Amino acid sequence: MQPSPISDRRTPGSDRTVPPPGRPSASGRELREPPFDEPRVLAVVDGPDTADYTDAADYVAHTATLRGVVRQRLVTRALTGHLPPAPARLLDIGGGNGVQALEFARRGYNVTVCEPDSRMLAETRRGLADAPESVRRRVELVQGDGRDAVHLVGTGWDAIFCHGVIMFVPEPAPLLNVLVELTRPGGIISVVGKNGPALALRAGLQGRWRDTAALLGEPGSAGAVGPGRQPAVQPRPGDDPANVAAILTAAGTRSLAWYGIRTFTDHLGGIPPGPDVDAVIDAEWAAGARDPYRGIARLIHHVHRRTG
Repeated sequence: MQPSPISDRRTPGSDRTVPPPGRPSASGRELREPPFDEPRVLAVVDGPDTADYTDAADYVAHTATLRGVVRQRLVTRALTGHLPPAPARLLDIGGGNGVQALEFARRGYNVTVCEPDSRMLAETRRGLADAPESVRRRVELVQGDGRDAVHLVGTGWDAIFCHGVIMFVPEPAPLLNVLVELTRPGGIISVVGKNGPALALRAGLQGRWRDTAALLGEPGSAGAVGPGRQPAVQPRPGDDPANVAAILTAAGTRSLAWYGIRTFTDHLGGIPPGPDVDAVIDAEWAAGARDPYRGIARLIHHVHRRTG
């Protein structure tokens, strides 16, 4: 179905967070009410006290750090080379506090955010309230799980974003298959996930040697299992970039490009961006687009096109 028509009276942005039961969409199709009582688990820990964020407030704070800014700006830079021109229709699955959605709405795109956490949507509304009306009326908010997005917002989207979400699901295939189903033939699918094979790098650069050895599976390290090199912290299937790419390809896509995110800055904790942030972004962009640097980045950005 098409997103519901955008009206100048919607401030800030159209909001289908709590649709009345059985309310039809613009296409006449009934919108299914999402499960509002299911909390979103945000913490992903690679070792003691090493989560980037543990709740909505922490995530919002994280997006303002140098690491958060590097991620968002690198993803934006990569996508500008792959997206169809504005005003294409973009769907942001698990859009968090709307940083990426607002950026592309400013660039003239029509963006729908599908986010399960009401606290995150509240943060998006706060960001929208400070945006010009021309931006606000290009953004629509829907509360719900991305795996239910076909029922919530329909199919035929020009591009799908799913950034920083697959590390929170136990098995990535159901969500990745939905992303392909949501996208029109020829449309773009953008997925950002952890780079599981390189997770020990942050711990090593931060001097957390026991965590580093455990993540590398060194025999005798704290928490190591068995006689071989088996990591104490088992990466989720969604943290394997090769697995993510293979699932997307099998679902009917082809890879256009992949990029590394945060090769040099991932270990810097919660420091804010400084006056040299543009130079940092340029260095990270150059590293994330070439080997061997992108292979050791903290995050991997997959860009695929639906083929059928």
